[in-house]
Amino acid sequence: MFFRRTLLAGIMAAIVAPFTGFAADLPDLKGRTVVVVTENAYPPLQFVDPKSGKAIGWEYDAVAELAKRLNFKVEYQNISWDAMIQAVSDGQYDIGMTGISIKDDRKEKVDFSDPYMRSEMFMLVRADENRFTDAKSFAAFEKGLVGAQAGTTPFYTAVYDVLDGNEQNPRIKLLETFGASVQALKTGDVDLVLTDGVAGNGYVAASNGTLKLIGAPLGGDDFGFIFKKGSDLVAPINAGIAALKADGTIAALDKKWFLDYKLGE
Repeated sequence: MFFRRTLLAGIMAAIVAPFTGFAADLPDLKGRTVVVVTENAYPPLQFVDPKSGKAIGWEYDAVAELAKRLNFKVEYQNISWDAMIQAVSDGQYDIGMTGISIKDDRKEKVDFSDPYMRSEMFMLVRADENRFTDAKSFAAFEKGLVGAQAGTTPFYTAVYDVLDGNEQNPRIKLLETFGASVQALKTGDVDLVLTDGVAGNGYVAASNGTLKLIGAPLGGDDFGFIFKKGSDLVAPINAGIAALKADGTIAALDKKWFLDYKLGE
């Protein structure tokens, strides 16, 4: 019994330890208010808990930890994805977060933090799908429709890695949110949705056997927070991200949201 208690204590210490320390070595933002905007449509990074109605997720926990260590207060706002980058670029918000892939064309409008996560795209389909099994066979399935949000990584992956490189391809059905894309998939309005593997696994787990992931990963992207060009928050946030990586906090968040958390339970 003593050994078991000692082991459990050691495990708890390992889990709790990442969320302490390092603050003294980081920039001090002196309690300033930082306005963070998100879409709340990309579980498990950020979404509204269907049970509590509270906005939760990996990114919320990460920002809360950054706020504690860098000494700033967070005010959250919501906006649709298609308006987010421009709104942050215009200075309406201090930070944007919604699993945003770091892209050169986006860097022309906003500054990015250092990456906090690596993402790969996978094919999400209905569980009874047998007309295609990978990107090549989907491209050959001429009646197949893919649901996506314009300007997102899934959209560009569908255009350039799955279909023919034509951004006006009628086989791409544009939807306002990622959640709407998944709903369209469930109802049969589209046949495929591309998603980060982690989010995809969450949707599969919550689907009661109605969805599945197929095929190999389609490329990869790094996720980062976005800021108005020249923002004085970039360097402190980067320092905070480095600390979260160094002390195991990010690994702990990965475990919490990607392994332990069950979407919809």
